[in-house]
Amino acid sequence: MASFPLKILTPDGIAFDGKVKSLSCRTICGQVELMARHIDYCTAVGMGEAHITSEDGTICRAACMGGMLSMIGGQCRLLATTFEWADSIDRERAERSKARAEAVLAQKGIDKHELELAEARLKRALVRSSVASR
Repeated sequence: MASFPLKILTPDGIAFDGKVKSLSCRTICGQVELMARHIDYCTAVGMGEAHITSEDGTICRAACMGGMLSMIGGQCRLLATTFEWADSIDRERAERSKARAEAVLAQKGIDKHELELAEARLKRALVRSSVASR
């Protein structure tokens, strides 16, 4: 299988820069997998697990949340709001975040804004826990 250049950037800097066989991640339209010779493509990134298949066939997983994904002229760029490799996720911290979000959601009478924030925090914590546990 052919490879293509992938660069993953976050507000903290470059998370990855190299050649890969494929990238799979959640977009706002669903899961997408990009491979070499993919047509030009650009979309907003959703919240979920990303998989990168390296040139040697190794699959690396990460939690990826928000941003933009593009494949232009055979070069792929993932500009992610949050991108955490599975082995660097603090599972205990993710579980604590999940518990805090669930506690807020269990409260009666919280306003719509607080509810939306708690739901987003819960979803992020669930993605991070899922990626870290595999």
